[in-house]
Amino acid sequence: MTKYTVLPVAAAVLEELRVADDAGRPCAPYIATRDDAGSPLRCCLRPITLGERIALVSYAPLRRWAAARGADPGAYDEQGPVFIHADDCGGFTPGETYPLDRPGALRTVRRYDARGRIAGGRLLEIPTDATAGFDAAFDDAFHDPDVQLVHVRALEYGCFHFEARRPTAPGGTETGVPA
Repeated sequence: MTKYTVLPVAAAVLEELRVADDAGRPCAPYIATRDDAGSPLRCCLRPITLGERIALVSYAPLRRWAAARGADPGAYDEQGPVFIHADDCGGFTPGETYPLDRPGALRTVRRYDARGRIAGGRLLEIPTDATAGFDAAFDDAFHDPDVQLVHVRALEYGCFHFEARRPTAPGGTETGVPA
């Protein structure tokens, strides 16, 4: 069972990206080919299957988080390519394991502070027990009370995979977050 809250691209953001992406380009849906199959979808956090209607869009994962908190991430407000379903897919359903947990894959676990600035990170080679590997990486990241959120990114392309937050306590509040 996963210890941390995993968040895909939010549904409201997906609606925006399906019109125009974070670089201002119109969404251009297409049918997934063999070249796309297996790549990660950031709306439902599963691999693309051949023949699905998808889009490759530019996404700035820190932008809305920072705006909602009055933070200014400055140059850390980066954007990059992500695949999404071109139509509503129902989103991500949390499970027993972390999404996109292919053993042997290399990920960066990037930490952000309350200002939206990078507060460190580490390389993670996903082990055979991917859940334990992610839990250990997130334990390490959230050991620092200044860390507010973590982005998991592909090492090869640098693209955003998903966001992790501290566990959610009953009542919907994050645990271990300084007041």
